[in-house]
Amino acid sequence: MDSASLICVTDQGLYCGQGDFYIDPWRPVPRALITHAHADHARRGHGKYLTTHEGRHVLQTRMGASAEIDSVNYGEIIDINGVKVSLHPAGHVLGSAQIRVEHRGEIWVVSGDYKVIPDQTCTPFEPVRCHTFITECTFGLPIYRWVPQSKLFSDINAWWKLNRDEGRVSVIYAYSLGKAQRVLAGVDSSIAPIYCHGAVERCNRDYRETGIALPETQYAGRGVSKKDWQGALVIAPPSAGGTTWLRKFGDVSTAFASGWMLIRGSRRRRSVDRGFVVSDHADWDGLLEAITTTGAERVLATHGRTVPMVQYLREQGIDADSLHTEYVGESDDADVDAKGEESEASEHEIQDEAAAEVTS
Repeated sequence: MDSASLICVTDQGLYCGQGDFYIDPWRPVPRALITHAHADHARRGHGKYLTTHEGRHVLQTRMGASAEIDSVNYGEIIDINGVKVSLHPAGHVLGSAQIRVEHRGEIWVVSGDYKVIPDQTCTPFEPVRCHTFITECTFGLPIYRWVPQSKLFSDINAWWKLNRDEGRVSVIYAYSLGKAQRVLAGVDSSIAPIYCHGAVERCNRDYRETGIALPETQYAGRGVSKKDWQGALVIAPPSAGGTTWLRKFGDVSTAFASGWMLIRGSRRRRSVDRGFVVSDHADWDGLLEAITTTGAERVLATHGRTVPMVQYLREQGIDADSLHTEYVGESDDADVDAKGEESEASEHEIQDEAAAEVTS
């Protein structure tokens, strides 16, 4: 990208030279503006952090008690070295934001991750007008179109009830920040008790402290006999799959909640009984809707299937290009923290399989 751009890519991350700050940097920097608390966007080791009031609890938990974190209201304009900065709802997870940067009449928006379909666990996405829009592209293929929320949770509840009636424990693998709470808020909590892995329960606490209503859950780490789990729903991060932690639950039926479950073979690859298409990212139509409503003259697509998206936008007469960053998109935070090559290879395989389905 041109070094004269309002925001450019450096070895540390996205940088605004005029304001001397970084957005979601992947190397330690003095001042970091954070779109949301997922591990590929929020890293430890920065001097100061800026996030939304809504996202402060989850960011503090993830960055540690010693991290210096400031927060602002959605839409509140602050001045950083002569640059106007404001954070606007991204609808991705609790506290997620698009970061609007304005200098001398030029406006850029860094979207971070987002979805345009509202849910009960975070402030809904709001379009922000700009000249240049940096958009995620995790599910940037026409094959990705999400099912209605009512059908999704009806299917999850039916699966859980069947397992309960047959004496099994239902285990759903869902990312501990965002996805797990969205599942919790959507299921019928009257079916049976709900237990959560420690990583999920920590995030549940932050959501509740921020004022988000979640059904009652119990910590799944305590030593409870197998008969006490019968019929329950257990929510755990994907990293818990295949571990000895699962043995305590006895007879289980497993499911994975992810946008990748839309693709044939994804459930088999994860070795689970069911796959539920749940994503906190925009699908193909959602991406196009968000891009259109910004009115942006220029669109930069990052982390995901950027080439098809860029090609499509150019065909619509929009100045579009890919932007290389170190963001991952929909992946387990444990995988991001470990920078596991196996995890990244798996995601690339899924993307390639999706592309093949589009052309078949």
